[in-house]
Amino acid sequence: MAQLSNRLNRLAPSATLAMSQKSSEMKAQGIDVINLSVGEPDFNTPDHIKAAAKKAIDENYSKYSPVPGYPDLRKAISAKLKKENELDYGINEILVSNGAKQSVCNTILALINDGDEVIIPAPYWVSYPQMVKLAGGTPVIVNAGFEQDFKMTPAQLEEAITPKTKLVILCSPSNPTGSVYSKLELEGLANIIKQHDNLFVLADEIYEHINYVGKHESIAQFPGMKERAIVVNGVSKAYAMTGWRIGYIAAPEWIVKGCNKLQGQYTSGPCSVSQKAAEAAYTLDQGCVEEMRHAFERRRDLIVKLAKEIPGLEVNMPQGAFYLFPKCSKYFGKSDGNRVIKNSTDFALFLLEVGHVATVGGDAFGDPECFRMSYATSDENIVEAMKRIKEAVSRLK
Repeated sequence: MAQLSNRLNRLAPSATLAMSQKSSEMKAQGIDVINLSVGEPDFNTPDHIKAAAKKAIDENYSKYSPVPGYPDLRKAISAKLKKENELDYGINEILVSNGAKQSVCNTILALINDGDEVIIPAPYWVSYPQMVKLAGGTPVIVNAGFEQDFKMTPAQLEEAITPKTKLVILCSPSNPTGSVYSKLELEGLANIIKQHDNLFVLADEIYEHINYVGKHESIAQFPGMKERAIVVNGVSKAYAMTGWRIGYIAAPEWIVKGCNKLQGQYTSGPCSVSQKAAEAAYTLDQGCVEEMRHAFERRRDLIVKLAKEIPGLEVNMPQGAFYLFPKCSKYFGKSDGNRVIKNSTDFALFLLEVGHVATVGGDAFGDPECFRMSYATSDENIVEAMKRIKEAVSRLK
């Protein structure tokens, strides 16, 4: 009997993609489902970025690109990091990949050996622990729950570190919670990391520009941290370019060289046309970023207000990204007469099947008491979705 590899059998399928697929199947049957399960801006890519891509096609950017990305794009990223983040990275310290997801995976595969431990605060993005397992590492989950605004403290980090710890993964602004680490909070974590030899931090900053508290802060900014930090970012969220698949790392050159070697063997350089579009995104007018951020902030305020009106949900105020991660555990053990809600996955399935709203249970994100809703959709969809959720949960007794 043929068997898939042990490597693949260690992995769980993506819960977010599974819920999105289930909602698509229901839509195909003619059921009106509102999809709040996928983290994708509902805006179209801005016209000036699309124009740059069309120009690139006309100029025959149709050949293989260099494995780490075109030098002009890496220069644009270097300038962005200097201007917006006050971080100095040369182009040899930048590697462009097929989306920030590959950037994260490249880094983990390049740094982690069998048995190495990787500290991941929960709630976490679903793919982090799976990528660590793929690399043969051991995910060490630190519970940072609702009561602490879903942020790991320096004391929790210190307690989780062992001689086997190689990497800490931080996502700020966070998927799935929308929490944002302040400069002071990041400095506290950086001070712990610097006390331990051979310990690195992967800073996933893909939601950097969807931030409602002012300036984005990077853990790479503190003295001694540039040597320890791998900053991951990309164009997908800020510029509504999810399908263009462009992400990057900015990191010490030896790490970039390692990721370059790896990427050279399994994907090579990212899409040539997408790179020229990304270059335009970083170098041309940034007004579109602020317009979209403003719309997301309005939607954040709307969904928080409506969620707080639903009895039984505990709701915090996310400071970034486009997710709400309410606590739904007060519904556990309740029933609508047909089914009993045992956990957040049951709760999300109930909302889909009864309320026709697709969300994702918190179990997949390492927090079984909560569930995730994306508000990267229209105000009308948010209002209707929250109305449906309120009606659905009123049946649970």
